[in-house]
Amino acid sequence: MPPRGGTFFVSTVRSAAYRELHPNCDKTGRIGQRGRDKMLLTTDPFSILTVVVAPAVLTNASSVLALGTNNRLARVADRVHVATSQLAQLDPGSRDYQFYAAQLPDLQTRAQLLLGALRCFYWGLGLFASSAIISIAGSIVVYYGRPAAFVIAAGIGVVCGASAVIAMVCGSVFMIRETQLAVKGLVYATKSHANQ
Repeated sequence: MPPRGGTFFVSTVRSAAYRELHPNCDKTGRIGQRGRDKMLLTTDPFSILTVVVAPAVLTNASSVLALGTNNRLARVADRVHVATSQLAQLDPGSRDYQFYAAQLPDLQTRAQLLLGALRCFYWGLGLFASSAIISIAGSIVVYYGRPAAFVIAAGIGVVCGASAVIAMVCGSVFMIRETQLAVKGLVYATKSHANQ
């Protein structure tokens, strides 16, 4: 055994101290595969929270969009009821009859667009919620030392999250088209009342 003051003892103590300070590194100072797996979620205590909070916030956003879309759909249904009740009371040759009859096709198209947007927002809501649950499950399997299960859970979570974003974008496109039709209907109503 070499003496305590020798270079062997000093280098051994240095490497032991280095490994204690940097447990994820090998002797050369590089992070090994085991270290990468450990550092994935243990270096930052907020990483698990970040993985869970992002889908939760987006879930809230999609539920607000779904609520607004549902209210717009109810207003379109009310407009359809008003138009059909007016059509039942008016003479088919009158100008008001033509006005209400011209509104019905646009209202039907708006209702279909809003229904499509609502479906997309509900899909997004469900997929964001699934992504949050999968993220929590993935964090739990990392805690129990199952990195392969974490990779699978992370992949499924990313696919669910990406699908939810696509559903939200599609729903937003439906909403833009419906808003354009609503503005067109307002312009038509304004012009027809101005001509009377």
